[in-house]
Amino acid sequence: MSTLTRVTDPTPTDDAPVCSSRGCRAPAVWALRWNNPRLHVPDRRKTWLACPAHRGSLGDFLDARGFLREVAPLPGSHTLEA
Repeated sequence: MSTLTRVTDPTPTDDAPVCSSRGCRAPAVWALRWNNPRLHVPDRRKTWLACPAHRGSLGDFLDARGFLREVAPLPGSHTLEA
């Protein structure tokens, strides 16, 4: 499986979501929604999933390119309990 495929579709639909960071299998608790304005219409959103340890690095990668649009807690994650 290619890295691009894994990042944009990290798990089969019947598995718990996992972090999109390469090699990480930790449970995802954040959704990083992004788009590449040179390729996507403005309202299109792609999603990378992140564990707490990789939220910053994945977000920084997308933000440095001007792609990051929003970071939101993943529904059902403990990030919503506070």
